[in-house]
Amino acid sequence: MKKNKVITGLSVLALCTALASPTLATNSPNGKLYNENQVYSVNGYTDYAEMVKRLQQIEANSQGKVALEVVGQSNQGRDIYQARVGTGDKVVLIESEIHGNENTGTEALLSMLQFLGSSNSPEAQKIREEITLVTLPKMNPDASELDRRGNDMSWENVVEAFPQLAEAVKPAWNYYNNRILQDRDYNGRPGFDVNRDFNPDLNYVPKAEDFPGTSSKAGWYITPESQTVRDVYKKLQTEFGKVDVFIDLHHQGQYYVEGTDDLVTMSLSADFVPDPNTAAGAKYAEYKDNYNFEYSKQLNLAAYNALQSLGENSPFNNITLYQQNLDLPGTALGSFALNGSGTVLFEVRGQSHSLGQKKKGQLVKAVETGLYGIINGVVDGSVEMLDAGEYDNIPQTAYSPSL
Repeated sequence: MKKNKVITGLSVLALCTALASPTLATNSPNGKLYNENQVYSVNGYTDYAEMVKRLQQIEANSQGKVALEVVGQSNQGRDIYQARVGTGDKVVLIESEIHGNENTGTEALLSMLQFLGSSNSPEAQKIREEITLVTLPKMNPDASELDRRGNDMSWENVVEAFPQLAEAVKPAWNYYNNRILQDRDYNGRPGFDVNRDFNPDLNYVPKAEDFPGTSSKAGWYITPESQTVRDVYKKLQTEFGKVDVFIDLHHQGQYYVEGTDDLVTMSLSADFVPDPNTAAGAKYAEYKDNYNFEYSKQLNLAAYNALQSLGENSPFNNITLYQQNLDLPGTALGSFALNGSGTVLFEVRGQSHSLGQKKKGQLVKAVETGLYGIINGVVDGSVEMLDAGEYDNIPQTAYSPSL
């Protein structure tokens, strides 16, 4: 077993008391953590219709604290909802299920909205006063209903929406067609990885010469789901001047805490594109005055410390860093980091095809705990007192156990 300790900052004691990358977001290579012949149930998770009903109930019972709004539609016409609570001048934007087989984030957001919309506790009141929390739960609902990573959209749908793309030499590189991915069949029902469809130029218009692209190049906003998130982000920029914090809730394969035989409960990251202020990030130089890697690290530390505070031998102690030194400008996190948001990636253990609803309660609690660590740190300002250099002391992720 490992030994971890809470990473400290000037006032972290008070805090603790109060995209997936193409390399790591796959099955564990040792092949022993799940049965490939087993169908894992996800019935314990909230489906789209249940989520809509729950959101409407939360709003109705909140006495005006929670505002629910339809902010867009998926490719198949399902409404995409925004739930907003709080009146503070610091903005925290959180999305879940950009990949439809990654479910725990939605459960955590519903629980948080229920609490913040109904509780008159000092904590809830303080959060509502100090921040504006904007959530986009289950923002890729077509994928969620199909229990798969990609949305439900063909390249022909894209060309219909953007006729200029008929001249593209190939469809987008993140187009899933005529293949099986994560035990889900895209033959005859293709889709896109929406989390590679973002662009730091929030006004970008798709051009045929930019296709098919690669993972190290920006996306195009060709999917209605990414367009919706972009539009929400831009409206918040107009209203508040900036989006202070953006958090994206994901799942990954089943991995280990480096140097141990402990399964990772969740991985964190602040690192999605090279720093525009460095030679490696020179291609992003136009965004160098916006980018705040230090603040992103501090936000990640706030989540990490909150989880560590639950106890050394707790599964919530098994938190690692996600793969670092990435260049993924087509992700929501990469694009919004370049636009000045402090960014945090949550990568929870196991996707629906490899874990189903097993460990649901534990994993949802891990997400909630990390989110409240960040939110409380933003509310009281303690997050800005954390030593960003301690981010690199968070344990690394390993593919196999240490024997």
